[in-house]
Amino acid sequence: MMLVLVFTRLLKVNQSNLMRKVVFSFLLLFTHLFLGAQIITEDLIKKHITILSSDEMEGRKAGTRGIEKAARYIENEFKKIGLNKFDELSTYRQEFNEKGLVLFNVIGILEGKSKKDEFIVISAHYDHLGINKNGNGDVIYNGANDNASGVAAVLALAKYFSKTKVNERSIIFVAFTAEEMGLIGSNYFGGEIDPKKIVAGINIEMIGKQSPFGPKTAWITGYNKSTFGEIIQKNLEGSNYKVYPDPYLNFNLFFRSDNASLARLGVPAHTFSTSPMDKDLDYHKVTDEVNTLEIYTIAETIKAIAKGTSSIINGTDTPSRVNLIKK
Repeated sequence: MMLVLVFTRLLKVNQSNLMRKVVFSFLLLFTHLFLGAQIITEDLIKKHITILSSDEMEGRKAGTRGIEKAARYIENEFKKIGLNKFDELSTYRQEFNEKGLVLFNVIGILEGKSKKDEFIVISAHYDHLGINKNGNGDVIYNGANDNASGVAAVLALAKYFSKTKVNERSIIFVAFTAEEMGLIGSNYFGGEIDPKKIVAGINIEMIGKQSPFGPKTAWITGYNKSTFGEIIQKNLEGSNYKVYPDPYLNFNLFFRSDNASLARLGVPAHTFSTSPMDKDLDYHKVTDEVNTLEIYTIAETIKAIAKGTSSIINGTDTPSRVNLIKK
């Protein structure tokens, strides 16, 4: 903390605009590195994933008692963090009916300050595939990477931003249901909001394994569809973490995760992932367990997301809108 005091005094004494910018950039980087390390810890991440991907959750299939247990866990974490209820909801649940099932997204909000009527969505789906009723031996699709890792990121970022209080814009934290059934939860959410008020969508999906680009890297879907990725790269300059465009364009991943439900409305909504999609032998298998994940990779990726999105969160940068209409 002595370094912070020294540089703060320099900022007051030196009137040079260049020096002010240098000092401010240093303080911002220091804040993200120091507080990120203090709040976004491997122990916290592992705890969330271990609980959400335990056999007790029964694979978290939408419409089952397993996903009910997962929803309660997320709700309790939102309450401990101190998030407010979304819109006019009386609980953290956004409940609706679809395909004969009672489904619910879990939503909390951290109100902004000077730009509180501008919103950023930080999301991950919390459902998975449930139980293989025709299988033998291990029959539970625990979904540790897909997508307990993403939900752990949402919870960690909610805690981080609630502690640091750097959000000039309001942040909506969402655990979407029924992604595995066709983006049902995020589609419902998209129909209930005014997309013009949503500045960006930060979706997180499968960040538990080393990226194909190597350690301390992630990739972003739909990189060229808005300036979102450019902003992330700019904010990560000077750090040892890098982001790249989605290397799996033939998989059409931009439209296969929950970011698509907002992107179709014009929101610059993109998904962060580290998953080696062409080599992940545990994808949609019962072997997707917490012991197959790299907790360090997850923690570093969450810290990078916090830093990479910082100028969007604090209201300095606004990514361009997505236009999916072909000219």
